[in-house]
Amino acid sequence: MEGKGFRDRIQNFDEANTVILGISYDTCEANKVFKEKFMFPFDLLSDESGQVSIAYGVSTQDSTRSPRKSVLIAPDGKIAISYDEVIPAEHSERVLSDINSLG
Repeated sequence: MEGKGFRDRIQNFDEANTVILGISYDTCEANKVFKEKFMFPFDLLSDESGQVSIAYGVSTQDSTRSPRKSVLIAPDGKIAISYDEVIPAEHSERVLSDINSLG
């Protein structure tokens, strides 16, 4: 599961001054249960309307489910890297490597 990799490397992300956020079309309550179940030390946000996903180009108006995609957002709020192909077991390491490369 993608989130476990971020959970297990949270100290590395903290050291890189990086905030991890998960976002899905699920309700706030469903995300709360999921976060507690897997002991995620980061917030899971609810985008039930899909508007945030659409704004960041992760989803389209016609989507009924949030796709497994990620974006690395720079401090200025702009997308630094968009990950359209996500391999859950490897993704957190790839993102961390990219963060370190960006400096």
